[in-house]
Amino acid sequence: MASTHKRETTSMQASLRCGAKTRAGTPCKSPAVSEKKRCRMHGGAKGSGAPLGNKNALKHGMYTEKAKELHRRINELVKESNELMEKM
Repeated sequence: MASTHKRETTSMQASLRCGAKTRAGTPCKSPAVSEKKRCRMHGGAKGSGAPLGNKNALKHGMYTEKAKELHRRINELVKESNELMEKM
């Protein structure tokens, strides 16, 4: 049974589009949330986005400044020891 009701879609079609990249690499075609630049799926929804502060890196400590400096120093020591071994 076909509907004879005419839908008013011009305002929705004229609205700002999200524009975020999809997994396929194409821009998202969903309408942006009012007063935002992204749709509800790409960060326009209330409460979306990362929490305040970087609490995720503190779960294991792999990416703290102290850990990064330790990794840099270890890499330097390995490089120096390899150079020393080549000289022998």
